[in-house]
Amino acid sequence: MCLLQNTSKIALLVSMSKASRKFRVPDPLADLYDFANTLDLRSFQHRGVRMQPSDEIESPPALGTWLIDHRLAKPGAMMQPEHLERAHALRTQIRALLEKEPAARRTDRAAIAGFNAIAQSFPLVVQLGGPETAALATVRADALSGLSVVVSQLYDGARNGTLDRLKMCDAAECKRVFYDRSKPGTRRWCQSTMCGNRMKTRAYRERQRA
Repeated sequence: MCLLQNTSKIALLVSMSKASRKFRVPDPLADLYDFANTLDLRSFQHRGVRMQPSDEIESPPALGTWLIDHRLAKPGAMMQPEHLERAHALRTQIRALLEKEPAARRTDRAAIAGFNAIAQSFPLVVQLGGPETAALATVRADALSGLSVVVSQLYDGARNGTLDRLKMCDAAECKRVFYDRSKPGTRRWCQSTMCGNRMKTRAYRERQRA
């Protein structure tokens, strides 16, 4: 799946979150994983606690904090409302793409067109850094330029196949993005001990009622 026209690999400085480290998300996909999960739609009850949906980048200052924490913006970077709008639009299209089955991501015209449209706001260029060395670099020069790293991670993952392992939980009350480390790559839920067990129990009860 070629979503961008550039063909070189970008050099990244990845600052993995606690979640990406805990679930052993590969470094080259860590920022993409974390960015997609800044929107938390979980609304189920787990161990007696009701999960509450939240947005980690719900305001310009919150977006700035997230980017700085991930080393995608310099300390003190000021975010404007239009930056937040662009970031939300990028996240929406990334999540729409990851919600599709890996095979469908290559054929779903709406999902591909949606991502390609917002990706134009985060253009990348090839830069040579030495003998036989090339990397993708962001064209943006404002405080939001760091999100070009997220776009480049999706691009690299699509090229090398690792993006197929980045999926969205099948549970309607979860929709958490996760990295599928199973050997066959057929996981449907973010965690078998959480959403997996809950959905299997629900399916069993429905069969019993039927």
